[in-house]
Amino acid sequence: MSELLLSTSALTKQFGRHKAVDQVSMHIKRGAIYGFIGRNGAGKTTTLRMIGGLASPTAGEIEMFGCRGRELKQIRSRVGCLIEGPGLYGNMTARDNMKMKCLLLGVQKKGYIEELLEVVGLKDVGKKHVKRYSLGMKQRLGIAMALIGEPDLLVLDEPINGLDPQGIAEVRETILRLNKERNMTILISSHILEELSKIATDYGIIHQGTLLQEITDEELRERCSERLEITLSSPELAIPVLDRLGIRRYQVMDKEHIYVFERLDESARLNMEFAKAGIPVKGLAVTNEELETYFLNLTGGNAHA
Repeated sequence: MSELLLSTSALTKQFGRHKAVDQVSMHIKRGAIYGFIGRNGAGKTTTLRMIGGLASPTAGEIEMFGCRGRELKQIRSRVGCLIEGPGLYGNMTARDNMKMKCLLLGVQKKGYIEELLEVVGLKDVGKKHVKRYSLGMKQRLGIAMALIGEPDLLVLDEPINGLDPQGIAEVRETILRLNKERNMTILISSHILEELSKIATDYGIIHQGTLLQEITDEELRERCSERLEITLSSPELAIPVLDRLGIRRYQVMDKEHIYVFERLDESARLNMEFAKAGIPVKGLAVTNEELETYFLNLTGGNAHA
């Protein structure tokens, strides 16, 4: 069985002359919490709508559970979606909202609704009408609705947008519980990297319809951790010096920069060793980077999304 649960190949959605999604190829592993990060208008929702079967691609392909093309219709029940807000009836209770969807999907299991409401922390809401719920409670009920039918993949579009800190924490705990207790693969979009960083195992960063990067949480944290940034004309000449000194945790970033992630207190010695080897160093500094800053630098902006 493939480790990949979902992949897209050059997925594209065009509206007139505008490409909302431009050749996106993403890869989501089974059991992952995949944080899909991008500014508002970057193409997140359009991508998720295509994955959820709510919109057709202009070009490209989606493969889920080993199925593609017309075969995808057969496995749509294995995908639960909460996209563009939960469609809830405000003058009904949580249980009645759930019951309606169960009837639509032909689910009749006894105690099933109560079980799902408990999963999202809403088992004690009683006969309170949904219109009196907080935004966080509505989002959690929306997740419970998306869980009807036991999906293997849960797609959530900006589920924490507009929530207060308490609501964000509640939704976050719900997502982590689903992932750990049910081994559910979760694709979650947001424009707030700091919040996603508390739950995501992997990331896809989208900007102006283009997927700029896919990166694991471990790789992202290493790139944002404290490091020694060395600026020099020819990084490849510095590699033998680092190897000779027994430095293993380093990364050549581009044509001018090497990041070193260990022995940060030895910058003076490093500088001396480079000088001995005849390698001119333009700059050498210990620095670190916030996750949000990393995202903003990658997308070429310094305003909050």
